[in-house]
Amino acid sequence: MSILVFGKTGQLARELALQGEVTCLGRDQADLSDPAACAAVLLQLRPTAVINAAAYTAVDKAEEDEALARVVNGDTPGALARACAALDIPFVHVSTDYVFDGSGDAPWRESDPVAPLNAYGRSKLAGEEAVRAAGGRYAILRTSWVVSAHGNNFIKTMLRLGAERDRLTIVADQIGAPTPARDIARTCLQVARQLAEDPSKAGIYHYAGAPQTSWAGFAREIFARSDLACEVEDIPSAAYPTPAPRPLNSRLDCALLETVFGIARPDWRQGLDAILKDLEIAT
Repeated sequence: MSILVFGKTGQLARELALQGEVTCLGRDQADLSDPAACAAVLLQLRPTAVINAAAYTAVDKAEEDEALARVVNGDTPGALARACAALDIPFVHVSTDYVFDGSGDAPWRESDPVAPLNAYGRSKLAGEEAVRAAGGRYAILRTSWVVSAHGNNFIKTMLRLGAERDRLTIVADQIGAPTPARDIARTCLQVARQLAEDPSKAGIYHYAGAPQTSWAGFAREIFARSDLACEVEDIPSAAYPTPAPRPLNSRLDCALLETVFGIARPDWRQGLDAILKDLEIAT
């Protein structure tokens, strides 16, 4: 397959590039703030599948810049999905647990009502709606807490702070699961290939790591596996206010993806070991 990836420097795009078999487009080739131009590039290159791995991901900044977030995360995915539908090729779009309001403690299913708490979540929901409206061979993959050896993420922040301090206060009432970008990349490729063979598999799916944990629990695991003697104190979200409210319940029910595509949830602890090894090599 000739797979075109929108995105080049983000965590997911970099992992997709490492998988091979893809062509990644950076901002200089496809500016996601220009939906029509992105669709034109897609139609010109005429790939056999497309993965949208680029997004406006600055959650707090989006509170002040919702218009741009809405274009990048909403309008452009819609334009790409319509172009893919016109070519009758698979379009895989990555979304987020932030489309939910984070209430309760049950894992969210694909059919549950959406009600984003912040501007970022609203922009990602707009993208989902636009992709669905375009029809075609689409798959929307909602995921959570993306981590890798690339860019800025929770693992790298904890490694830095854990080496500098003896004790950290970490939010413990937000529950979800880290998801290694490498596993998301492999899943996107599998989904694209299967959609090419069977368009009836189009729809929304959830994909996140296992088992469930809190940010505090995740931090403890990072320190334990990297031999950092940093103590973690649990705190509530109210003690660490942010411009954009975060959902307390980010649990995702991933059974449908396994049933339809045969793709099981990854163990994020194994992914964490791989990331720590990658970071050792990088240093």
